[in-house]
Amino acid sequence: AVVSTQSTGAVSKDLLSAYKEKQGETSVDLGVTVLTTGYWPTYTVDTAIIPPQLSATLDRYKTFYLDKHSGRKLVWQHSLSYCTLKATFGDDPIDKKMELKKELNVSVYQGLVLLLFNSSPRLSYQNIAESTAIEKEELCRVLQSLACSKTRVLKKRPPGKDIDADDNFEFNVDFRHKLCKIKINQIQTRETSEENLNTTEKVFQDRQYQIDAAIVRIMKARKTSTHSVLVSELYNHLKFPVKPIDLKKRIESLIERDYMERKKDDKNVYHYVA
Repeated sequence: AVVSTQSTGAVSKDLLSAYKEKQGETSVDLGVTVLTTGYWPTYTVDTAIIPPQLSATLDRYKTFYLDKHSGRKLVWQHSLSYCTLKATFGDDPIDKKMELKKELNVSVYQGLVLLLFNSSPRLSYQNIAESTAIEKEELCRVLQSLACSKTRVLKKRPPGKDIDADDNFEFNVDFRHKLCKIKINQIQTRETSEENLNTTEKVFQDRQYQIDAAIVRIMKARKTSTHSVLVSELYNHLKFPVKPIDLKKRIESLIERDYMERKKDDKNVYHYVA
């Protein structure tokens, strides 16, 4: 699973090791990457319904994390997550040799849909939509990847490339593949140039508070700094790319808000305002 909160990759690994040591062996092998929100675009609240056997594992990790980092907020981003499912194809009750065991590497959304077929071999689109609560457009892409791509682990009735609300799906017991471990790719949406620009702007807006915080930390420690030294320090502190003009805008914003000021006889020197 991938989450978006308040940490770095190295710390995530240490936390996960500590969690697994405390929990011991469990039926779900959980992997978590905890990341600072400012490194990612703003995501909508994920409303997908997680099965009890998985949600219990997520809840245990969340409790463990918040016990160590009180005051923080942990938000699961299931749309960025993936999982590995063990699946058995073939339906010969007598000759078990006809059964084929595969490991499917899928997105969490794909996994949520596939897990429903443990309870029923056939499901309608409405059944799947209600049971997963995945957003409509995303669910259509998920079902296309599972039933309309080259790796068809589901059968769609009626056949076709498009997903409709009156479609029905069944687990494809006849599925065959030469590999034991299979990655089922997701259907990607094409982002328009306008959408790309909006995403870039959202990312920068999310990062502004990190830039501001870094500037204040540096100036609080130094008390006085030239523009070039401050910018150099910022590039050492910030873990994401940023343009000099954007740093200059954040400096100007902090000056306007009285966090720092320019030296009267040298505009390239800044003073920290306590």
